[in-house]
Amino acid sequence: MTLSVDTGRVSVTPPNDRQEWRARRATLSLKDYVEGVLSGDRMRLARAISLVESTNPDHQKMAQDLLVQLAPYAGKAHRIGITGVPGVGKSTFIETFGNLLIDKGHKVAVLAVDPSSSRSGGSILGDKTRMETLSNNPNAYIRPSPSSGRLGGVTRTTRETMMVMEAAGYDVVLVETVGAGQNETVVADMTDFFLVLMLPGAGDDLQGIKKGVLELADLIAVNKCEDDNEQKAEAARQHYATALHIMTPNSPNWSPPVLKVSGLKGIGLEQLWERIEEHHRIFVESGELDEARRHQRIKWMWNLIEDKLLDAMKSNPDVRASLPKITQDVESGNTTVPVAVLELLRMFGLNVGLAG
Repeated sequence: MTLSVDTGRVSVTPPNDRQEWRARRATLSLKDYVEGVLSGDRMRLARAISLVESTNPDHQKMAQDLLVQLAPYAGKAHRIGITGVPGVGKSTFIETFGNLLIDKGHKVAVLAVDPSSSRSGGSILGDKTRMETLSNNPNAYIRPSPSSGRLGGVTRTTRETMMVMEAAGYDVVLVETVGAGQNETVVADMTDFFLVLMLPGAGDDLQGIKKGVLELADLIAVNKCEDDNEQKAEAARQHYATALHIMTPNSPNWSPPVLKVSGLKGIGLEQLWERIEEHHRIFVESGELDEARRHQRIKWMWNLIEDKLLDAMKSNPDVRASLPKITQDVESGNTTVPVAVLELLRMFGLNVGLAG
């Protein structure tokens, strides 16, 4: 393997021997990962994210060491969460919006979370094919990841992946969620700006809108306003604006606007970016951005505690040995769910009561 440094960028040239290349490719050091991410080496960036996503204990240890070293270089990007029901046109919108931002001089990372199969655990991972132009742009990086059934439309490692992308120099990070309902609001706990895409003609169905999504929205964009949809889009915009008007804003310094946009035709995207920048400026000047990120880090800490405790419990030998029998007893009705939970917790070493 040949490493060459050119204008601060590490490039990797594979040797002729494919087996040797595979062997060496599998053994990057922590220093290799850090230098690769900071220099913008796309191959090492991809491998760093795979390391962060890995469930292998050895990989997890190195991943945490990697994140510690990358932390000083992260945190400076616009973090934008994008949600919307399936069919609202998120991928088309993100491709057009991402290309617009790149034309303005930004580097754009897209963390596209694909739905996982409830049977196989596999995912569609189709965002790179749906965002063909953006994915081929050298100033964009699209990372599809399976949600693995995780609530909230994000993966267990979305926050960590965001840190890696920021350290690699991407100053706008778009987190596209799966569009699975009210649990989508989890993305608001890891981004600075929560953008909700809506469909034209949905104004008459306000009762079906998830209130939790509207309460957290920093901006609602009615997508697909082009051509014959313009009047329907305007009607929907007015309905959503009315709905937001009767809700208490999350910030005393920001009233969420409602815009009409078209990801297909690029309509309204300049205005949308202006509002996102305005929001960022206001929140930086008021101190709300720093305060929000502090709260997000605390929530992240507790989420990780829950994940690690669950993983530890599932891998506990006593729990694993008893789980088939306890599961069978619950299925047959020979024991109740609360009793089964208490028994498993005691096997894990926790003597606790169980409310409810």
